[in-house]
Amino acid sequence: MKIAIVQDELVRKGGAEQVVLSFHAAFPEAPIYTLSYNSKETYSEFKNCNIKTAWIGKIIKSDTNLKRFFFPFGILAMKQLKVTGYDVVLQSTTHCAKYVEVDDKAIVLTYCHTPFRLAWNPNSYGFILNAKTFSKRLLTSLINYLKFFDKKSAQRTDWFITNAAEVVDRIKLAYQPKNNIEIISPPVKCKSFYVCESAKEYFLIVSRFEPYKMVDLVIKAFNGMPTKKLLIIGKGSMESELKALANSNIQFKSNLNTVELSKAYAESKALIFPQHEDYGITPLEANASGRPVIAYGFGGIRDTMIPFESHDKNSTALFFYNQTVDSITDAINKFESISFDPVFIREHAEKFDEKIFIKKIQDFVHTKYSQHRTL
Repeated sequence: MKIAIVQDELVRKGGAEQVVLSFHAAFPEAPIYTLSYNSKETYSEFKNCNIKTAWIGKIIKSDTNLKRFFFPFGILAMKQLKVTGYDVVLQSTTHCAKYVEVDDKAIVLTYCHTPFRLAWNPNSYGFILNAKTFSKRLLTSLINYLKFFDKKSAQRTDWFITNAAEVVDRIKLAYQPKNNIEIISPPVKCKSFYVCESAKEYFLIVSRFEPYKMVDLVIKAFNGMPTKKLLIIGKGSMESELKALANSNIQFKSNLNTVELSKAYAESKALIFPQHEDYGITPLEANASGRPVIAYGFGGIRDTMIPFESHDKNSTALFFYNQTVDSITDAINKFESISFDPVFIREHAEKFDEKIFIKKIQDFVHTKYSQHRTL
């Protein structure tokens, strides 16, 4: 069985990129095809992989510029990327991995983190919601084309996999898949994290700085609690805005290596997770460090966390249910009165360990390939 891996792009650090690293661990001989690769901005482990980029990846290597020129150049470049000569094509995608050219005889397995947000949920982007009349008409035309092309490309997929139950209906609605959708939870590399005997006096955010991540709400909450400390790790389009908003009790860091990041998790009081995510890997990384999570209680977090209810040490998170400064503030104050069990939290995270994910992916690929060969 000759297999290729396809990923949207490799120009940042995030959950999708970690999934691809686990794909590589499952099938180490498989090359990785992608729109663009920037070794300085994504995980260092990719340096040991055989990575093949589209032509645009030789010109553009930043996340910002890839977004700027995605339509039409990114789409065209990915459409022209030939992933041929393989029995199995294993894709990891939210947008363009499924645009590549594959052989008719190949079986295509697509790990869809969510359908392309710009095509299927365009109003989640501020620049679309706030567009003026003429711009909005133009954007609507482009989005309609993108939706048509995205759905057409998705038809090449034989089997979809996804990360959480709530994404299944989105995939069905957008792509009308041929077969049932398999749920395989993304991995956390428990070996990269450890439990610290005593935490320091800071709360933690690990996130990209984008509007839907709601980091600004947490900053505003901590601005109102000047005696509490917040460490924010990440980068993104809102970096300048968020730093300008933050008071002196809030610290920013970026470009941490694995050792530095694991230390930040282990020594934190808790991870704060204010956004609605389809899945969310950082809460499990916090749990792998024995640390609880203060989280907005909707989305994939329901699949991975055990919420605190009352006098129960067998929990891994405290949920709040409104994305407001007051709700976050109340949750943080309530958290201070709860005693979580780091050993239980770490054991919970181990149920999502990478070795379990790798075995499930290997079994899925081999099973579907064997079925495909008998057709």
